[in-house]
Amino acid sequence: MMPDASSPRGSTADRAPPPQNYALQDLAFADLEGFGEDDHFEAFQVFARSSAAIVEDRPPLREGIAPSPALKAICRRALTEDVGDRARARRFFEAHFRPCRVLTQGSNGHKKGRDNTQSGAFLTGYYEPIVAGSLTPNADFTAPLLSRPDDLISPASGARAGAGDQSLAPYPDRAAIEAGAIAGHTAPLVWLRDPIEVFLIQVQGSARVRLPDGEILRLVYAGRNGQPYASIGRILIESGEIAEADMSLAALKQWVRDHGQQPFEAGAALMARNKSYVFFALDSELDPSAGPIGGAGLSLTPLRSIAIDRTIWPYGLPVWIAANIPWREPFAAPFRRLMIAQDTGSAITGPARADIFFGSGDDAGARAGDIRHAGDFVIFLPVEEGSNR
Repeated sequence: MMPDASSPRGSTADRAPPPQNYALQDLAFADLEGFGEDDHFEAFQVFARSSAAIVEDRPPLREGIAPSPALKAICRRALTEDVGDRARARRFFEAHFRPCRVLTQGSNGHKKGRDNTQSGAFLTGYYEPIVAGSLTPNADFTAPLLSRPDDLISPASGARAGAGDQSLAPYPDRAAIEAGAIAGHTAPLVWLRDPIEVFLIQVQGSARVRLPDGEILRLVYAGRNGQPYASIGRILIESGEIAEADMSLAALKQWVRDHGQQPFEAGAALMARNKSYVFFALDSELDPSAGPIGGAGLSLTPLRSIAIDRTIWPYGLPVWIAANIPWREPFAAPFRRLMIAQDTGSAITGPARADIFFGSGDDAGARAGDIRHAGDFVIFLPVEEGSNR
């Protein structure tokens, strides 16, 4: 993924709900260019999985705002209505939702896409890394990926018990953790090549680790230290170390490795500027063919699941994304797809912010890493729900 595109997948306690700084423009489905050509049944199947979780009131992995009663009612219909093909799936969405373009107020704070344009929407991509690792440290694998500490009171926002009283104290930041501040409270799950490999898995929030004997481990998010997230890719761009046009996952890795990852070396100092630290757990029950678990607690679907700001939009909400992005090839092409909000991230902030899940492995990572573009962000609100949000 683009190094500053997204961050580890936590609860609304991570930050206070933002003020409403957007407006909704009512549209007709006919206004959505390419809507008729999308695979609505594929999108419906992803929506139905979210619907089941909402109807059954399953707790999400990372808490967000609650779905509205109107959205819950539509979810119940999704589980009972006969929706077995594209035509019926399209009718379902058109019957129960109304499209609303999200318009941000003014350009202050908007991020620019690679084409240097500004828009109400800012799109990035992320993926599930597949990396080599070992259950024991050795010359090839020296960097530990840590389990959730036993003194992490809040696995989402980061807190630990205060010394000798009932108060809560902030959890140590990245530099302190790597210096051994919590050594007695956690243990390595697996050992990876080097610290930048660990760092980037923390940014993505999940991974598959291939052991020397060929066994594949699935790692899922298990909490974070609650410290602020900073994009080291953005730091390198703004400092002039890497031109924005040249920034990529490979370029970021190479810069860190070239500048050293030992204490007091420049690569290590750069990573330490991102104080956020993510912990993991092993998931032996996850279907090998399924995507990683997102913030909603469900397996993600490539090019159908997106991460959104969970303080503004609920999980399960359909979102129409329209942009020209290099999503299949190195050159930009029209991307017009109905997505389902199933994930979140500490860097995914704002009403028109979407992080597109591209899948697992290096190819998905290469495509995700090229996405940093302006686009159109159209939420599907229940027809019974008013626009006054």
